[in-house]
Amino acid sequence: MRLACVVGVMGLLLSSTAAHAVSITNRDDRDHKVTIIEGDAKTEHMLKPSQVLAGVCARGCTVRLNDDEEDEYQLEANDVVSIEESSLYYDNPDTPAAPAPATTPKPGEKG
Repeated sequence: MRLACVVGVMGLLLSSTAAHAVSITNRDDRDHKVTIIEGDAKTEHMLKPSQVLAGVCARGCTVRLNDDEEDEYQLEANDVVSIEESSLYYDNPDTPAAPAPATTPKPGEKG
């Protein structure tokens, strides 16, 4: 019984890690080489058009496109990005801005 609990907890931890990892989609009409750099480790992937690379760099990483050191991006663990026109763009919406504070019209102003 204790083993089942440990396995269950491990499964939850692993699934939550995958949910908070970078996802990259190739929206271009050509292949792109994507290099994932996490600390000292480098992993290379060739993304075909419409292919998705999901669950990479769970703690954030550097992503390089097509071996170009000038084309590097720093990504956080929950970023969802896509390659479009050979550049990386964020897919997830920005955090909405806080609503402007309500103002009371001054005497003589229209509100």
